[in-house]
Amino acid sequence: MKAVFASASLFFLAVFLAPAPVRAQEDEIVANLAGGRTIIHVANGAILFAAIDYPLEAKSVPPRVVALDSRHIGILYGASEWQVPAQPRPIRLDRDLPHFAAPDPRYARPDEAEQDLEEMGVAFLEKLRPLVSQLHHHIDLKPDEPLFEIVLLGYGPSDYGPEVWQVDYNVEQEAIPTQRDFWQTHILRPRFTQLYPPEKHQSKTLVETRFPANLPVVPLLGLIQQDDPAIARLRTSDEKIAKVLEQIQKGEAQKANPLAAADFMRAALPLVAGKAQFTMGKIGEDSGFEWIVPPEEPQAPEKTAEDKNRPPEAPSLMRRPKP
Repeated sequence: MKAVFASASLFFLAVFLAPAPVRAQEDEIVANLAGGRTIIHVANGAILFAAIDYPLEAKSVPPRVVALDSRHIGILYGASEWQVPAQPRPIRLDRDLPHFAAPDPRYARPDEAEQDLEEMGVAFLEKLRPLVSQLHHHIDLKPDEPLFEIVLLGYGPSDYGPEVWQVDYNVEQEAIPTQRDFWQTHILRPRFTQLYPPEKHQSKTLVETRFPANLPVVPLLGLIQQDDPAIARLRTSDEKIAKVLEQIQKGEAQKANPLAAADFMRAALPLVAGKAQFTMGKIGEDSGFEWIVPPEEPQAPEKTAEDKNRPPEAPSLMRRPKP
């Protein structure tokens, strides 16, 4: 199954809650937005990804990567961090997520997201619900514009293979007639759009997403197809990279050697990101997650009850790859 991207135009959106008439100023809540683009290369035996940060406002946060289970990661965009002035620390949606168990194949539904993905989507929904309900000013969003978005990638169950989904969270607002400029805001159930694998007989190439969707950038695939001079220099610099580029252009990106594909993406990222910050990593069906370019954002450890019971060998996105 494959659906079309939902359009978004959240370029300069800052979501603020103005206090209700009887509330004090300190009760306001603010959503700090993450904007940027994700580039994904499903290679032979590994999924490579990069997240490039494009700040949407002064207090923007970077796209953050979170482990959803041992076979999936999510990259968070939009309203991924919320600040309540009464609380010293922001509420981050990439923290304190529940453990997701393997799905029961008896409950699989055709043409819909698998049960494990649905559970992940609902977990974020439950974290968003009490926050979004505190938004009482009108939000200037079109019906198909998400407030929050996850680019979810990994490996499906039962030998399904690599998969990439875009998970959008939209909101609805209702004006309260008895109170001037006071709105009730409701978060809707997540909408899943499958980006990979493509339909049968379609080429398998790079996958790229943007948040907002109208971010004015040229996709990496477009630069490759245009034989951009910088990409051309990479092509002539290394035979293995040249082979990866050839496979991408032929629509056979899934055949690329993952090490060569990683070398190409690592070399290409500074060209497409410019001065923007970026992270890069990979996830293998059997090897799990590994950073290639870890985030520069300070990683303050947070011990939860689950962390205290977590075995030392458990996979973690906080761990840097071995040299």
